[in-house]
Amino acid sequence: MKKTFKANRAAAMLLTLAVLFSMFCIAGTTTANAYTDKVSLYSADVTFSHWGSESYEVYIQTKDNAQNQEVYVHYYANIAAGWRDAEAEYVTTLGDGSKIWKATFGTLGCQYVLKYVADGVTYWDNNNGQNYTGAKLGTAPVAAKRNFRSYDNTQYRIDAVLQNYAYNKNVFVRFTTDGWNTYSDQALSYNSTNDDGTELWTTYIDISDINSYEEYENFEYAICYRVNGTEYWANNFGSNYNYNYYIEL
Repeated sequence: MKKTFKANRAAAMLLTLAVLFSMFCIAGTTTANAYTDKVSLYSADVTFSHWGSESYEVYIQTKDNAQNQEVYVHYYANIAAGWRDAEAEYVTTLGDGSKIWKATFGTLGCQYVLKYVADGVTYWDNNNGQNYTGAKLGTAPVAAKRNFRSYDNTQYRIDAVLQNYAYNKNVFVRFTTDGWNTYSDQALSYNSTNDDGTELWTTYIDISDINSYEEYENFEYAICYRVNGTEYWANNFGSNYNYNYYIEL
């Protein structure tokens, strides 16, 4: 009986070690996949803040030719709800063949990671183990940043976050109030450098002469970033930005 007990205990220990080894392998695979170039953050912004709630707008870039692709933002909602998945929708395909996806979700001061399922295999982007928080420029060359609109509606602030590809650069906003029958260009000026090395450029558009609802509806803009002989546009993926692209309190 004692020999049987020892044999069973030894078998149990081997089984436990096998389970732990399997868990280690799974965790190791997940960690390795967290640094894949198949999925990465393109850009993210806070779209709305009201009564303590926030809504996040996250764009994800995938570089893959898998037939079945699913993209999610895996975010921490709160203590009660824990971690949740917000499914992203396909937006467009860029010139280099990579795809852009968009996910929106509401929470308060959350952290999030990116989850990409390609032909049944899951990949992660967890910001090198630090997770993502708040608004951030990922792989995008330039992105428009939402800001607060002036209460008197005389000026509209334009903010652009861009990669610092070179010291000499030209950043401007192109805008219209008549549905692009005519348009104007206005330069942005350097504002500050973020902790990750990206830069914030800013300008104010005088909108005091917009007097009708139709003109507000026809106000659209896009941001151009010229550097090293290349031109990059942030134009909401072809839809342009409009008067309602701001943070509301």
